[in-house]
Amino acid sequence: EGALYVAILDASASMQSTDVSPSRFDAAREQAMTLVSAMKDADQMIVLQAAGSTRVMQSNTSEKNALRRAIEACEPTDSPTRLSDALKLAQTLIKNRSFAEVHLYSDGAVDEIEDLHIKDIPAVYHKIGERSDNLGVVKLGVKANPDDARQKAIFTSIGNYSDKLKRTELELRFNGRLLETRPLNVPPGEAAQEVFVVPQSEDGVFTVGVTANDDLAADNQASMVSLLPQPVKVLLVSSGNRFLEKTLRAINNVELNVATALLDDAAGSDLVILDGVTPVEWPKPNVLAINVARPGWFDSVGEVEYPSIVDVKLTHALLRFVNFDNVDIAKSMAVKTPSWSIPLVESQKAPLILVGEFEGQSVVWIAFDTLESTWPLRVAYPIFMQNAIDWLNPALANAGQLAVRSGEPFRLPLIEPVETATLTLPDGSEKALTLEKGASEILFGATDYHGTYKIAAGTNSTQFCVNLLDAAESNIKPQEEIEFGRYGAVAATASRKANMEIWRWIALAGLGVLLFEWWYYHRRTA
Repeated sequence: EGALYVAILDASASMQSTDVSPSRFDAAREQAMTLVSAMKDADQMIVLQAAGSTRVMQSNTSEKNALRRAIEACEPTDSPTRLSDALKLAQTLIKNRSFAEVHLYSDGAVDEIEDLHIKDIPAVYHKIGERSDNLGVVKLGVKANPDDARQKAIFTSIGNYSDKLKRTELELRFNGRLLETRPLNVPPGEAAQEVFVVPQSEDGVFTVGVTANDDLAADNQASMVSLLPQPVKVLLVSSGNRFLEKTLRAINNVELNVATALLDDAAGSDLVILDGVTPVEWPKPNVLAINVARPGWFDSVGEVEYPSIVDVKLTHALLRFVNFDNVDIAKSMAVKTPSWSIPLVESQKAPLILVGEFEGQSVVWIAFDTLESTWPLRVAYPIFMQNAIDWLNPALANAGQLAVRSGEPFRLPLIEPVETATLTLPDGSEKALTLEKGASEILFGATDYHGTYKIAAGTNSTQFCVNLLDAAESNIKPQEEIEFGRYGAVAATASRKANMEIWRWIALAGLGVLLFEWWYYHRRTA
């Protein structure tokens, strides 16, 4: 039995770096070709391409021309490296082989591999790259300006992954139109945070970019779709809660309807607030449930008196600028936290506020009657309600889906069933998509390259942005070893002797001997 080699080519964004001419990925391909040439006749090789997903470019074969074609067909992407998937696949492929090696051609710009469970993997790490000279956009967010609803605040972070101060121009564009330019100096190994506040009069795409000339272009800009705010249709079902009703009417952009009972599924509302009222039919929109529980949420429901707050998860978006100091509660429902939710506020015996998703419905659950507490008298009460409206607003949730990380799939729910759709790629080319009959959404997975994509499907028309936004990928410094979680690491290999193909030289020498004999024979007979 010959040896089995698994060649993994790192095709992530950092492999497009030009510190190695013409690029790191081209250098990786060249080294992988050398391994092919070194194979013996009985040896076999498998070629894998690792980026946002792992692709088998060539199954095990001894045919060197097929292996060379597979390596040549590999192309770098704009996505991060998910190296653990490629290594897990390689472990499966080399199982029960007497001699096998996994050859990884990478710069090591990957996160630590935490979930690799096989301890002994015969890995050989071929380090590609020479230096780290890169300035990249690693964070981008677009929010409504809390002081003026007609404006948007664009938050961005620019990381410097070189060993020297980087000077650049930071540009903000909207639908391709330049809005503002700022000079920016970023110290080595640090990140600079910038905030733009600009008016927005139409739906469009904000793009932030740096003009610095560095080794990696894939992270020099990032884009995000920004939609104008639409009124939120809120249905309050309550037997009478003036604190809550007054608070909701004070929130900007809320269309509030109040009812004392809910007899249908409230499909015309964006979200429903149930204040101590159990509906005849549970509403379909997202729900804020106060002192009321849906059947199936909890295994059992008890009661606890005077619960004291012992833990608050202030990092969650619902608790932004919210605190529970001096909040007293007379009594509360007592449940165990179910698997579909996470607790935001807890007492010693039971959770007081839960958040999660149940059967496709976003849920915020408050375990107590707010009128039997001092919470409505605190400033945190209206702030929490504002956060809850934003978190449950389906329009904001859909807007969040329009920002996709490179290599991750994009999903578009369909208003009406369609059979075909047209996708416009960032380079302007179009691609036809065929959908299954009765499909409720479009699922598009080929998001390996950054830019703005557009989809037209019947009356559905939208655009979404694909970005790298990965600090580990922007840090293009070649690593001397790759961490394998708790099982150690694999170090970069040094040059070593290989079984090179020598039959060509033997054949050439034999041809030389034959030519010499032919010449010598004719010389004697002349």
